[in-house]
Amino acid sequence: MSQEDQFLNAFKKHLPEEAVNYCFQLWKQQPFHFHITKSRASKLGDFRYRRDRKIQTITINHNLSPYQFLITYVHEVAHLRAFEKYGLKIKPHGLEWKQTFRELMLPVLSEEIFPKDIYLALNRHMRNPKASTGADLILAKVLKPYDQNFSPDKALLIDLPIGEIFFIQGRRFRKDQTRRTRVVCEELSTGRKYLISAHAEVKKSHQDN
Repeated sequence: MSQEDQFLNAFKKHLPEEAVNYCFQLWKQQPFHFHITKSRASKLGDFRYRRDRKIQTITINHNLSPYQFLITYVHEVAHLRAFEKYGLKIKPHGLEWKQTFRELMLPVLSEEIFPKDIYLALNRHMRNPKASTGADLILAKVLKPYDQNFSPDKALLIDLPIGEIFFIQGRRFRKDQTRRTRVVCEELSTGRKYLISAHAEVKKSHQDN
C-alpha cells in the first residue's frame, strides 16, 4: 500500500466523510509525517518545527471524535503553514497562526460537515482562535458529547454547581470558585486546595459507591 493510500485510509477512518478529500489535499500540497497516536491527557495533537528536519511531523490522538479530529488536524497544519510562510520567530499561537488557521478552516466550516451545535460554537471560536479547543469552554462543552468515550455519569467541571463533590483520577474533590479557565477545588481527604481546568472531565459523585 502506498503512502498516499495509507493517508487516505486514515482520513476516511477518523474524519467526517465530507472533509476527507480536503484534508488529504492539505497534506499533498505540503507533505509532512503524520502519526495517529495513543490518547494523551495533556494534548489532542502536536506539531513541533524541527530545523534539522526537511519533513516535519504532526501527531493526533486516535480516540477523538471525527469533528475534534478535523479541528485538531487543521489546527496543527496551520502551525506548519504559518512557520513555513512567516518564519520561526513568530509566536506559536500568534496573529500569523490565527490568520492561517482561519484560512485553512474556512473551506470546511459548514453545517454540511459539523452538527449545528458544533458549527455555531466553532464559528464563534474562529473569530479569535485560542491555543486549543479546550481553552474555549463553550466549544469544549459542545464537542464533549461526541467523544467516543463520553458517558452520562461524567461532566465538565465547569458545569457542576459550587459545592458539588466529584471524582477525578480516583480522588474526591469539592468544587469551589471559578477563576477564569480554572476552578479552585478542595481534596476532601487532605483539605488541600487545587486549581483544576474548568473543562476537565470529572465523574459525578452520585455515580460512585
